[in-house]
Amino acid sequence: MFDVDKIRRDFPILASEVNGRPLVYLDSGATAQKPECVLRCVDEMYRTLNANIHRGVHFMAEQATERYEQARETVRAFIGAAAREEVVFTAGATASLNTVAYAWGERFLHEGDNIVVSEMEHHSNLVPWQFVAERKGATLRMLPFDDEGRLMTERLDDLIDSRTRMVAVTQASNTLGTRPDLRPVIERAHAAGALVTVDGCQGIVHGGVDVGALGCDFYAFSGHKLYGPTGIGVLYGRRELLEAMPPFLCGGDMVDRVSFAGTTYAPLPLKFEAGTANFVGAVGLGEAVRYVQSLDAAEVEAYERSLADYAAGVLGEIEGLRIYGTTEDKSPIISFNVEGVHHYDMGMILDKLGIAVRTGHHCAEPVMDHYGVTGMCRASLAMYNTRAEIDALAAGVRRAVRMLR
Repeated sequence: MFDVDKIRRDFPILASEVNGRPLVYLDSGATAQKPECVLRCVDEMYRTLNANIHRGVHFMAEQATERYEQARETVRAFIGAAAREEVVFTAGATASLNTVAYAWGERFLHEGDNIVVSEMEHHSNLVPWQFVAERKGATLRMLPFDDEGRLMTERLDDLIDSRTRMVAVTQASNTLGTRPDLRPVIERAHAAGALVTVDGCQGIVHGGVDVGALGCDFYAFSGHKLYGPTGIGVLYGRRELLEAMPPFLCGGDMVDRVSFAGTTYAPLPLKFEAGTANFVGAVGLGEAVRYVQSLDAAEVEAYERSLADYAAGVLGEIEGLRIYGTTEDKSPIISFNVEGVHHYDMGMILDKLGIAVRTGHHCAEPVMDHYGVTGMCRASLAMYNTRAEIDALAAGVRRAVRMLR
C-alpha cells in the first residue's frame, strides 16, 4: 500500500509551520515541493561542479556537461521520446510553448490559416498563439468545454479544416482538473494535416506521458511542478519538425559557425538552447524524474485519485460551495467558490490557519469567463497530501464562511 508518511519524510518543508500552525500545502499545481534528494543534488552541483557546459575542457566543465546530458537522456526515457535530439531544455513550459509558437509559426503559419485552442488552456498555451496569429494574419478558433468541464471534442469537425495548421490543447486542466481524451483531437488534427501541441504541465505529474504512444507533435512541461527546480522546463518536438524550424533565441551554444558573412546553427537540440543553460536545474530535474520513477506510478495515481474523491466529498457537503470541473477522470485539482464569499477573502483566512491554496484566475481567465466568475479557490493535491489535511481545509472553509457571510 502507498505509504504517505514515508513520502512526506522525503519533503523537509512539509514539517514547517505557518502562523504557528502546521503547514497544509495544497498549492502543488502552482509549484510542487522538492524532495531531499533534489535539494542535495542542486546543492552538490553548485558546491562541486559549478562550471559552464559545452565549452571548457577542464574537469568540472566536462563533468557538468556529462551530468547535463545524462539528465536529457533521463527525461527522454521518462516521456518516451524516440531520440535525445527531440528533448530541448528551456526555462519552463512557458518558454517551451513560446518557442513552438514563434519558431514554428514564423516559418509555417501564413495569412488565412487558423489555429484551434481549447477554452480551458492556461494562458501560456493561449497567448503565444494569439500573438503569432496576429503577426501572421491567421485566426484563432476556440474548442469549448461544457459546464462539467468536459472538452467538447464533437465540435472538432466544425473547427478543423484544410487551413488549420495547429491545435493547442492541455493534457490536464490546471483549473478544472479535466484530463481530456486527446486521441480524437490528435487523430482529427492529423487527418487535416495539422499539428498538435500539448501542455503537459499537470498531466506529466498526474499520470505521466508517452509522447510516442500519444502521437502529439510538441509537448511542454515545467520542472518545478514535477518536484524539480524552478527555471527549467522541457520542450519535446518531433525531430523533423525541430530541424525545419528556425531558432527562437540566438547567441552562444546554438551556433555552429559565425562570421559576418553569415551564421550556421548547431545541431539539435542545441539549436534551441541559446546562452548558458540552466545546467544545475536540468540536473536537478533529472534527479526529480528518478525520484518519481522510484515510486509505483499506479499506487501514486490511485492514492491521488482517492484524495481528490475524498476532498470533493467533504467540500461538497458545505452549503453554498460549488466545485468547478466534475468529470470522472480528472487530476487531483479542486477549484471552488462559496456563495457570498470572495475567493481572496477565503484564501487569506485559510492562510491564517496555515493552509496554502491558490486564489484568483489561475492564469486561465477564459475558464473564469465561462462560469461568469472573477476567480476561484483552488486546492491542488499531490502524493504527499493526506486526508487529515483535507479535513483541515474543510474545517477552514467552514470557519471562513461563518466569519464572512
